[in-house]
Parts: sequence; structure tokens; C-alpha cells
Amino acid sequence: MPESFYIHPIVDFPTVNRLSLETLQVNLGYRCNQHCIHCHVNAGPERQEMMEEPTIGLVIDFLRSSAIKKLDLTGGAPELNSHFRYLVRVAREMNIHVMDRSNLTILEELGQEGLSEFLASHKVEILGSLPCYLKENVDRQRGNGVFENSIRVLHKLNQLGYGQEGSGLLLNLVYNPLDPVLPPSQHVLEEVYRNQLWDGYGIIFNHLYTITNMPINRFANRLMSTGEFPNYMMLLQKAHQGENLKFLMCRSLISVDWRGYVFDCDFNQMMDLPLSFKGKSHTHLSELMGIDLNGRPIQFWNHCYGCTAGVGSSCTGVLSEA
Repeated sequence: MPESFYIHPIVDFPTVNRLSLETLQVNLGYRCNQHCIHCHVNAGPERQEMMEEPTIGLVIDFLRSSAIKKLDLTGGAPELNSHFRYLVRVAREMNIHVMDRSNLTILEELGQEGLSEFLASHKVEILGSLPCYLKENVDRQRGNGVFENSIRVLHKLNQLGYGQEGSGLLLNLVYNPLDPVLPPSQHVLEEVYRNQLWDGYGIIFNHLYTITNMPINRFANRLMSTGEFPNYMMLLQKAHQGENLKFLMCRSLISVDWRGYVFDCDFNQMMDLPLSFKGKSHTHLSELMGIDLNGRPIQFWNHCYGCTAGVGSSCTGVLSEA
């Protein structure tokens, strides 16, 4: 945990307890074909941590033994896990809604042939990272050439039916700021994206989700190197809205890391703040079979202000914007 998190003590969050579990978010590994400057996972091509077959099997067993409605697959680039397609197939056979948090460019990487068609045939919801509709901004954050590659992938997904009315194939885009500021209005920015991508490239999508950058790992290091970390933390703290606490995604979600350990959310996973269970330092998914987590407290730390600031932030966008 970065030392700076101790310099700015957290204010007293009220106790927030869990509701019924609806979403299992699984981090399939930290390897990625991109190396983004905002990444809270510190993902990149050099990372070796990947979920292996026994843990994949455990995830499937947990899905079968629970009332989970959504399987949220993330990484790194989750598609790089060699068991990705198997996990998707089994979850869909159980009629579980599957979400793939994709950086888009992975869909045309060598070795990923037929992946777009696979996702479409299994009606997997794609949440595609596209931090701007301008080439220079995307390439600045995600690397040279990423914007053009993303546009090609979006064209192909549209051709397969993604984003098309009545297709049942959801294509949602994800925005996060390049700089240490809160995201603009999700509703307003979605219309700008819609117009820009249609007018400039003939691309359509379902929704845009705006997500606040978390002061964790790579983004936190960037803030510290420029001396902006204290100001960003103050921005998040001052913008804290207590009303957002009731809508936090961690109330109905658990996050599983590549080893099978469980956290309240993907951000807590990166901060090594494990889910609180029977006083254990870390809880493995195997220990939660048949366990009702409803009513249990959630672990909070400074980065949680990123979810409660302003209109709030979650893995599916804002929490309280009208």
C-alpha cells in the first residue's frame, strides 16, 4: 500500500454492509497487450500472473452453488487467459450473463482469431475501454496506434450485431479522464461520443460509462511523481457524497483474484485489502461455498472516495446521475 495513503487519513465512513450477492467479478490475470498510464492493476505484457485451470474450476463450482446473475470478467486483458472461452461457455450454459471488460485491441491480436465471433455467438456483453473519441488522447493514455486499432475492432463488432437495436448484443464503452479530475456528466458525454463516433467513423454503441480514476498503482505513481497526489485525494474527499454509499457496487459484488482469493472489489484487490470473513487475513473462494455474505461489513480505505465522489463511480458508470 503506498505510503501516501497513510499521510491522508480517511474520514469516518459509516458502516456499510453487503446486500445479496449478484455479481462475481473475476480477475483472470494481470497480463495485457497494452500498458496504460492510468491502470490501477499495473497490467502489461510483462505480467505473468494468470488464473490456472483448478481455480477456473472453483469459479465454476461457485457459480453453480450460488444465485449469481452476472459473471464480470476482467484483467489485464481477460481474453489472454487460455481458459477464457471455456469459462464463458460454461457460464452461458448456466444462463449467467457474462461481461467482458475488453481493451478492444486484444480482439485482433495474434492468437485471438475468431474471438469476436465467439463473444457474439454467446451473447457476451462487451465493455470496451475507449477513454476518448480523439486519436491523440487515446494514444497518449493507452499507446501509439491504439485508437485506430480500437476503431477497426468497433467496426467489426458492429458488423457482428453489437450495438445494433434488437440484436441482444450489448456494446458499452468506458471512459476515464486522462488527468486528475472527476469525469464530466455521463449523460452529456455519452451524446458527444455517440455523435463523434457516428459522424467520424459510422460506429454505434449502447451506452457510455464514465469511471473515476482510482489513486492506485500506476495512476497513483503518476500523481506522486508530479506532486498532484495530495490535491487529487483532497478533490475526491471534498466531493464525497454520502448518498452514493447505498449504491456502491461492492454491496452486491465480490472480486476474485487470479489465485482465487476474495475481495470486496477489484480496487481493494489491488490494495490487498481482503474481504472480511471470520477474522482471516485472506479468504479463498473455496471457503465461501454456500456462505451468505448479506449483512457483512465492507472494507474501506482512501481510494474508496473515488467511488463516492460527485455522482459516484462504479464498474458500470455513475451511481446517482439523473
